[in-house]
Amino acid sequence: MGRCYSMDLRERVTAFVAQGDSRRAAARRLSVSESFAIKLVRHQERSGSLAPVRQGRPRGTGKLAPFETFLIQEVEKQPDITMPELAVRLLEEHKVAAAPATLSRLLCRCGLTYKKIADGVGVRTR
Repeated sequence: MGRCYSMDLRERVTAFVAQGDSRRAAARRLSVSESFAIKLVRHQERSGSLAPVRQGRPRGTGKLAPFETFLIQEVEKQPDITMPELAVRLLEEHKVAAAPATLSRLLCRCGLTYKKIADGVGVRTR
């Protein structure tokens, strides 16, 4: 993701527009894109703030979020379950297809990590 413009620059763009100049003129004058100036002034008019909006998708809104407890319970029942096996169980029980890598990332975010033990077999633990 890109970085946000500084608050100083945001204030200068809005001050330039507040003096009566157009948003496009402010963008040219301050060497920013026209779309940034237009969207910034619109954001200020709507919210009253110049602070940047949080970027990215909110956590917990993916397609696997409703099945998080089911997946954790399955791993706790059988700690050495593989991700392809877990994907098959999810498909059988809830008719939701998910890639094994996606399931692994979800379980890591939930605090379940894959630990290898001496005999070469791995176990998911909290």
